Amino acid sequence: MKKVLALLLAFVMVFALAACGANTADNGETTTAAAPANTPENAVIRLSTTTSVNDSGLLPYLLPTFEAKTGYKVEVQSAGTGAAIQKAKDGNADVILVHAKASEESFIEEGYGVERLPFMYNFFVIVGPKDDPAGVKDSENAAAAFAKIRDSKSKFVSRGDESGTHKAELKIWGDNAPDAEKDSWYISAGQGMGACLTMASEQQAYCLTDKATFLSMKDQLNLDIVLAEGDDMKNTYSLIAVNPEKIDGLNTEGAKAFIDWMLSDEASALIAKYGEEEYGVALFYLLEK
Repeated sequence: MKKVLALLLAFVMVFALAACGANTADNGETTTAAAPANTPENAVIRLSTTTSVNDSGLLPYLLPTFEAKTGYKVEVQSAGTGAAIQKAKDGNADVILVHAKASEESFIEEGYGVERLPFMYNFFVIVGPKDDPAGVKDSENAAAAFAKIRDSKSKFVSRGDESGTHKAELKIWGDNAPDAEKDSWYISAGQGMGACLTMASEQQAYCLTDKATFLSMKDQLNLDIVLAEGDDMKNTYSLIAVNPEKIDGLNTEGAKAFIDWMLSDEASALIAKYGEEEYGVALFYLLEK
């Protein structure tokens, strides 16, 4: 009798465990619950990136989907593009996401990067005081706007940090770049984009910024966009895996998985709609494949 009871008890337990592993749909069909992603052997990916994709909220928006899908954990280090690239050269990153073409090409030519993969863009904009004392509005392009700022000696806050935004700013100034030591109206902050926007707001100064970061901070700032989307203000972002033949100890598989996902249709769809709900406009645009 005891053997019979033991067998019955074992049968009940097996049945209960089987029932726990399945769900019954409303239509009566039985579906198996999706298993979580397996954790890769080396689960940490070190991403060195520019502040704009972090400060704008894009990475915090994208990464939970990637991590849930793949089992990887992305450690984000954000700085200006110059500093972000240097971290990779120092062996402290597996992959970089930056926006300074000349610096990216040098990174690859020196053997540190595998391949430059441009995949999305947004626009730099010039922001400034609401009354626009330099008369920047309706300028033909950023170079013309900068000339008006220089002529009026209106305050201008520069990143001054060798970031992609700083390099873009210097390219717009051309041979007439101001000198912070000689030109009192030109402020070289040596800070990230968010800090520079806060400083420009406090000092009622002009500033070159990526549009995404400005819109994400707009409610905290006393600034307006005074010039947007000029022909010299396109801002392209690229992904580059760090070269394992140059740097030891890289998570090359993780870097590849991250790049593959960022270039996937799933990520593209998320990027294309980022900002629409909150700001009424997409903050980043995809390059044609």
